[in-house]
Amino acid sequence: MITRRMAALRLDIPIEMAQRHELPSRMSEAELVEIERNPPPWLVQSRANRTGKKPVWVELRCDVCGFTEAARPKKWWPAFTYLTCDYHGSEELPDAAVGLSRSEVDGIGNAFIGVVDEAP
Repeated sequence: MITRRMAALRLDIPIEMAQRHELPSRMSEAELVEIERNPPPWLVQSRANRTGKKPVWVELRCDVCGFTEAARPKKWWPAFTYLTCDYHGSEELPDAAVGLSRSEVDGIGNAFIGVVDEAP
């Protein structure tokens, strides 16, 4: 069985859209394949309206352990130098380059901290 979130990822749509168009909370692989093969009008329209400027989903990957998570990107996210799971310590990352200051951004995805190295 496939969850609604997994279906939204595969269809490259927001979870809210999946809910709004009443995709079930769980569906079979065959049901999802059928939606992919014969998309309903709302999905065709959604894909036609895409500008390609902002992805619907991004893959977050921990630079320490490699753990990954799919998440909806937020406008307020800066360009991260590193991403780490929230339980890794900063000593597990390389030091910031000479002349750069380091800051951390909590709340990235479900369990990540974004690290930003930038000129002061």
